[in-house]
Amino acid sequence: MIHWPAPVASVPVRGSVVVPGSKSASARSLLLAALATGPSVLTGVLASRDTALMQRGLTTLGAGFTDLPDGRLQVRPATTIRGGGTIDCGLAGTVMRFLPPVAALASPATAFIGDAAAGTRPVAGLLGALAGLGASVSEPHRLPFTVGGSPAFRGGAVAIDASASSQFISALLLAGARFPEGVEVTHTGSTLPSAPHIEMTVALLTRRGVLVDRPAEHTWRVQPGPIAGLDEVVEPDLTNAATLLAAALATGGELSTAWPGDSVQAADQLAGVLAAFGAKISYSTAGPRRITVSGSAGVRGADVDLGAVSELTPVAAALAALADGPSVIRGVAHIRGHETDRLAALAAELAGLGAAVSQTADGLLITPGRLHAGTFHTYADHRLAHAGALLGLVTPGVELDDVGCTTKTLPDFPGLWARLLGAGS
Repeated sequence: MIHWPAPVASVPVRGSVVVPGSKSASARSLLLAALATGPSVLTGVLASRDTALMQRGLTTLGAGFTDLPDGRLQVRPATTIRGGGTIDCGLAGTVMRFLPPVAALASPATAFIGDAAAGTRPVAGLLGALAGLGASVSEPHRLPFTVGGSPAFRGGAVAIDASASSQFISALLLAGARFPEGVEVTHTGSTLPSAPHIEMTVALLTRRGVLVDRPAEHTWRVQPGPIAGLDEVVEPDLTNAATLLAAALATGGELSTAWPGDSVQAADQLAGVLAAFGAKISYSTAGPRRITVSGSAGVRGADVDLGAVSELTPVAAALAALADGPSVIRGVAHIRGHETDRLAALAAELAGLGAAVSQTADGLLITPGRLHAGTFHTYADHRLAHAGALLGLVTPGVELDDVGCTTKTLPDFPGLWARLLGAGS
């Protein structure tokens, strides 16, 4: 654990920031390149613990990776999936969920292990779906587990409740073209969190020539067939970008960063969250598209449904604690099953610094208070650390008990945060 006194912004932060590649897009592009019919070269893959675990897992299954100059990565696909190994998922939901459908194409079975806290992350719905499609899946359906192929496994139609994580659906779609009968996935739950991540999956599959259609509102069908090798550039992580841009809102400053107009991420929804809390948003009109966020009007209370962009909940909660009035965060019941129970953790940590917070069935009610110094516990969760750092910008004496967890998506978060403040000095 790396104790970290959160730096205070002496003046409003201003300038521009450069954000590393998207974790979500990196994970999907790595997997699709590993399942392709020919080699791929990926540019901009995020260097983080999660993506390193994804690469090691795909190597176990038969793919190969070579670092090229200028940060590019060559991927040699696994022509035949190799079973019998062990994959360490760490605390990465993408590894725990995206690789079991690939392991179902091989025999003997592949073992999946992970960090102690990973055993509480939802995966039963996905494993049950694989078993229903004929894969060999160990009981009980939680980490650690094993998954392997069997003569009965051919893919086909399956119903799944993805209320706990949209990654259940993405996992099946990503590997579905390699299933002999493809896959047709129908979501049966009452809610579907982070739906834009499914759209990202579909977009990246389509980019590689995979046929995907939507026969019904909550049904996705992937036709069996080749996945093309493709040289690809991974977009900057717009959730992390929004986290950094929130510093302009918290301090009354102004920041800009790259913001692709044709993004496969939930760009409009993420910017909309910052706007709801009072940010003034503008976009460049010439050259590569950029976003500028101004916080000159201050942080205002908001009522926001974050179901589509739930990864931003901790930062939104931190902004709510700095606002001019109460806020309501809705649509995020499922984040109780993320790296930690994020709703419980946010309620405890924000209250510990002076805000009034209560949990609801699907979110938080937050009333700002006079914030004070104290330890902000991160629960080994990178998004919680981001929230603590944001509060520390305007609250002297906030200390994170462990900033090391930020390597999950931002390998040098302390350095990036320091450079952000330097832009305003």
